[in-house]
Amino acid sequence: MAAGIALNVGIRRAVRGVLLCAAILVGANAVAAVGNPCDDSLTRRIPLRPSDAPGGRQFAERIESMSGQERETLVQQQLLSGNVPDFLRHLRPVYLRTNQTGDQNAELVVCAAPDYLAIGSDQDFLLIPVQLETALTTAGRFDLSLPTPRIVDAIYAQAAVQFVPQPLPAGDTMRSTAYFQRHNTMIEAQRAALGVAPGLLSAGHKKDLVITNRLWSNLDRVAIYGWELIGGAPIQPLSTVHGWRYVDYSHGARLISTHVFVNGRPRLLNEVLADPRLASALSSEGVISDVRGLMERLVAVADVPPR
Repeated sequence: MAAGIALNVGIRRAVRGVLLCAAILVGANAVAAVGNPCDDSLTRRIPLRPSDAPGGRQFAERIESMSGQERETLVQQQLLSGNVPDFLRHLRPVYLRTNQTGDQNAELVVCAAPDYLAIGSDQDFLLIPVQLETALTTAGRFDLSLPTPRIVDAIYAQAAVQFVPQPLPAGDTMRSTAYFQRHNTMIEAQRAALGVAPGLLSAGHKKDLVITNRLWSNLDRVAIYGWELIGGAPIQPLSTVHGWRYVDYSHGARLISTHVFVNGRPRLLNEVLADPRLASALSSEGVISDVRGLMERLVAVADVPPR
């Protein structure tokens, strides 16, 4: 923990000006065409936070000696009960467009959570890495989804806060609760040094769990991507190397709405990614068929007990 704080102090001056200037102005045409349709009705399926729910620090103490499936079960229970910060219920618009010839371009808005899944309140929360099954189960229950790599890039480019990645030494401890807590402390120290409040669209501090066509032929894997450096180059190229149970401190699950706005009109994410005319705006792979079915298949595989 002390090492993380020391690291943050060392980079504070170098990154303060860059990060505070990271908010970008979206093209005037996109704003004029679609406005900001990301209202709170998109997160109405997230339960109200229970009055007796533990805060981030209390929950961190509860799982301190846990690892593996015991920790994952408790994390999933807390997420599904609605023990998430209020700021995660206020999705932020991310603007993309198709790249076609002539006047056939379409402006799209994806509504994304401002940060990764976390447990606790706005004042006391723990950014929590999760297994793919937990991310997908939570997303499905809340009528949300995981992003594609292209959406991850757009979120980073348009983020109001672009954190500097802070990798920790590799090894078996990467999957430990202690590493989860240590990395969270480093991120919060950087946030405090910058003087920015949670709830702003933020990126650069975690790798993303993503949806990709590669998962159709790797249903027992997790796809991860991102952790961008200043300028947008990802530390982690798209990878399906790890099994679906794998999770380490660097992972984050950012949820997005299952509703996308195309030229101001609502469309289902599942439909847009299956539309050859629109999919390229959201996916560098082009069409991703039946995202909803893919998520259901991945959860079904995860539900099969290990041999």
